[in-house]
Amino acid sequence: MSEHGQRLARAVAALTNTDALIVTNLGNVRYLTGYTGSNGIVVLSAERAVLVTDFRYQDAVEPLRAVLDVEILDRDIAGRTIEQLAEFAPGCSMIGFEGSMPYALVERLRALLPSDSQFVATDGLIETLRLVKSEAEIAATRHAANILEVVYTNIGQGQLVGRTEAAVAWEIERTIREAGFPALSFEPIVASGGHGALPHAEPRDVAIERGTLVVVDIGAQGESGYCSDCTRTFAAGGAPDPAAAEDYALVLSAQLAGLGAVRPGAVGGMVDATAREVIMAAGAGDLFGHGLGHGTGLEVHEGPTLRKESEDVLAPGNLVTVEPGLYRPGKWGIRIEDQVVVTAAGHEILTGFTKDLVETAG
Repeated sequence: MSEHGQRLARAVAALTNTDALIVTNLGNVRYLTGYTGSNGIVVLSAERAVLVTDFRYQDAVEPLRAVLDVEILDRDIAGRTIEQLAEFAPGCSMIGFEGSMPYALVERLRALLPSDSQFVATDGLIETLRLVKSEAEIAATRHAANILEVVYTNIGQGQLVGRTEAAVAWEIERTIREAGFPALSFEPIVASGGHGALPHAEPRDVAIERGTLVVVDIGAQGESGYCSDCTRTFAAGGAPDPAAAEDYALVLSAQLAGLGAVRPGAVGGMVDATAREVIMAAGAGDLFGHGLGHGTGLEVHEGPTLRKESEDVLAPGNLVTVEPGLYRPGKWGIRIEDQVVVTAAGHEILTGFTKDLVETAG
């Protein structure tokens, strides 16, 4: 059985509280079927698995007929799916829908259901199946991570001083795409000086100054859809402010502590605490305001999570990031992020570029 066939079978086996499930999250649709279009729904039941899409994808989905039925409807596939639900999920009266479905669509679908059917929220069923990656998924992620080392090597050996953040971001995207990757995991973050104190800063048309810290957060998405994610912080063209170098060493210590806590059986909140306590002990806890990390896969942010309140328990095959940061408003930001896979023995780091503070050539 193909990998997608196995995923569909596991999803059907997980339908313990419903007779059928309507899958509308496109990440989940892709996970189950390999479908990469923008308008697709999967209806799952013990009797049948159906992918519903529109005429724009009728040729692209032909290969998917090997693992499930395919129905080509008009572009209003949500309404048509409910109208034909008795055909797509025969004999099913307890119909599950994903919690991510927009409220307006939920109400519309509920109004179209037969009176003897129930429509119930089924949150996280497919996402739970996605938590543990197969060897093929891990290999795809490793491939997407490898290109990031090339990008960071180019940055370290190249020129940052005098170039705009936006120009550096564009060069990053060009390098990734010219290497054959169809997409980025997200828009690159290139943030220098005080702008780096914004964790999700957008690149500006502002020149990078010598000696400033530059946060570079990037990711690539391969043909199979799996995302890489890594952050390094550089010193542009020379040594930074000594206080900034001290902060960098602190963040690196926290990151190494967090990595050391990643292993099977570890609870996400405890992994976060292990790294966070290093920064708190130095009196800088209020400068680290986000979670330690998140899962990755077909989406760059998915489960499991590494944050204060997380009760997620790590297992072999999980892919997570470990990314403590320290952000001094108006001065600088520092973040060091690795993407790791949890293994039976602990973890493997997929993002291999050095975490020493690299002073760029220019």
